[in-house]
Amino acid sequence: MKKNQLLFLTLAAAFIAVIAVMAFTPLGYLKVGVIEITFLVIPVVAGGFVLGKWGGLLLGTSFGLTSLFQCFGFSPFGAALLAVSPVRTAVVCLLPRMLLGFLAAWLFEGLSKTRLPVSVASGLCGLVGSLVNTVGFVGLLILLFKDSAVITDLMVQMETKNVLYFALLFAGVNSLAEAAANTVVGAAVGPVMLRLKKSIR
Repeated sequence: MKKNQLLFLTLAAAFIAVIAVMAFTPLGYLKVGVIEITFLVIPVVAGGFVLGKWGGLLLGTSFGLTSLFQCFGFSPFGAALLAVSPVRTAVVCLLPRMLLGFLAAWLFEGLSKTRLPVSVASGLCGLVGSLVNTVGFVGLLILLFKDSAVITDLMVQMETKNVLYFALLFAGVNSLAEAAANTVVGAAVGPVMLRLKKSIR
């Protein structure tokens, strides 16, 4: 195995370990009242800065797998989705996270070649990653489960028949707080990750 391949695998394993620890401990989530913010976007995006878009895809997949695992008895909502369709649940859990890792890393590769300050570029990538995660998850959830009792019951509870309004309510303040948090943290870790990337070349 070549040295750069071994280094890639070592760093990828380290970031995957961070994702796993955060996913199953309070480190991955901040709960303030009804607001729940996930910080799992950060290790995916930060790892993508160092490992590139394919590394970002791998880390995003790892994030998605931890989300899917939560559906097996750890999340009542996830368990309800799993009971309706394991395949559709897997798509909802995996695809947005895979895309966020790939797109954020791809975007960072492009922005790092411009005159844009690294902190601004990485902050934008954190924002994009967060939005892809939220919009992708909620969009796929509605697209694949709109006719299921899981979604219809939630719409009844929210007293709405409008799918767009339901999507906005479901994402809620959480998505705004999460996007802000991931933008700020992304801006902070981006320069560090870029220095790390340059030091291991």
